[in-house]
Amino acid sequence: MKILTLAAVALTACTMPTISAITSKSEATSTSTIAVTTPANGAQVTSPFTLIASTTMCASKPAVSMGYSIDDGAAIIEPISFSVPVTASEGAHVLHVKCWGQGVNAEVLLNITVLAAPQSNITVTTPENGAEVTSPFKLVASATTCASQPAVSMGYSLDSGEAVIESTSFSASVSASAGAHVLHVKCWGKQTSDQVLLNITVTPTTVATPMFSPAPGTYPSKQSVTLSTSTPGADIYYTTNGSAPTTASARYSSPIAVNGSEVIEAIGVAQGDTSSGLARGDYVISSSSSEPPIPSNATSVTQIQTLPNWQMDHDPGTPGTAVGSMTMVSDPSLTGETAEFDTAFTDWGGELYSVSYAKDADATNFVYDAEVWIEEGSALGNLEMDNNQVIANGDTVIYAFQCAGDSNTWDYSENAGTPQAPVVKWVKSDQPCNPETWTPNEWHHVQIYTSRDDAGNVTYHGVWLDGVEAPINETVPSAFSLGWAAADLMANFQIDGSGASGSSTLYLDKFTMYRW
Repeated sequence: MKILTLAAVALTACTMPTISAITSKSEATSTSTIAVTTPANGAQVTSPFTLIASTTMCASKPAVSMGYSIDDGAAIIEPISFSVPVTASEGAHVLHVKCWGQGVNAEVLLNITVLAAPQSNITVTTPENGAEVTSPFKLVASATTCASQPAVSMGYSLDSGEAVIESTSFSASVSASAGAHVLHVKCWGKQTSDQVLLNITVTPTTVATPMFSPAPGTYPSKQSVTLSTSTPGADIYYTTNGSAPTTASARYSSPIAVNGSEVIEAIGVAQGDTSSGLARGDYVISSSSSEPPIPSNATSVTQIQTLPNWQMDHDPGTPGTAVGSMTMVSDPSLTGETAEFDTAFTDWGGELYSVSYAKDADATNFVYDAEVWIEEGSALGNLEMDNNQVIANGDTVIYAFQCAGDSNTWDYSENAGTPQAPVVKWVKSDQPCNPETWTPNEWHHVQIYTSRDDAGNVTYHGVWLDGVEAPINETVPSAFSLGWAAADLMANFQIDGSGASGSSTLYLDKFTMYRW
């Protein structure tokens, strides 16, 4: 073996099978059995490198402990058989691998060269190290080099889990149980690999409350009710016997047949998450009739046309202009208190007449019930009859319905966007209606039956005109984050013009809103 000039005492007659240039402060000629498995003398390594060494004897005495140091650094004490990562700066170093026995010590000296670590440019855009996330969370990462080689692929794993392979630039949805995790973001190149480690904490989430479709309410025939939750991977458990659902209840897997009046209660459950709140759906199945199925316990507000503080505004959703006035008259009249609406317009403009009639955030079923008289000669394009409700979460649910002269159908509205970024859209039904065909100068009885679920999805069940039902039975999202007064209920009566300019006169009597 080459004599190591940095050794305190050099032994040239060493015949041990492993590197064993030994010095001993107490016994310079005694024997030690220090075995260094890795690194080899003269090795080139990158930091950190692995040091594996062991011994049983130290300067002819039983070894008590071992250790190591870099150059003239302090010794790190280890057991008599150890494997440890060692960190060192770039450049040439002398690695001292040492042993101690009773009153003796010895060491092996190895020349090593620490090279610059291969470079990777793994970039993790999200999440950050130390981030708190909810499951599933979004992982966005990329790399072009991996340990100084062109990156071929990337991937990730959680803790000691199996790696999921991705491209060299990827965005993935990662699911994880609640608690602390180590996220490994990895790259691979030609015979190379590298990774970055991120500490993340997954916090529990609450499962979204189940939703019903169609919405709870009264129907003329049996229904097939679908349950859903927006929480991915969540299970739904439900009951129909009045008891509170638990994980021991029936697990939802297919639509529920509601052949008669029934109450469905449901919860959403997901492993590691907080269970949802209770969802309740009351379904009433009744035979078709000449009017909506209003239960005897429904709350009603009558003679709404006589309420003060009606507001009149041009609807900016219509073109042109419109101005209107409202006065109370006794002729024509069914009750002696009739509201007269006089509207002048240009370019198909619409005038919106509205009034707040109650406070109720909880009602889920409504019937808009009114008698309408159209004066002969009125240039009427659309007749819109709406109900608006601010529900418990602060969103406004809009139940908008109209007899549309432009499409000759009963139309209803939906929110084609989100509550925070709404997109109002009118949807044509397959039921015919044109206000110009209503017989003028006589009363027409209009009843519109709607309901909603807790998320603000509205079901338009049907409309009755002079006792003849036009079934709709369509469910659409219709929640809007408008910041309106809590629990407010507002009724609208909108008159849109027909043509380049003109006017109309309509009368409203026996205007009642039912809710339950």
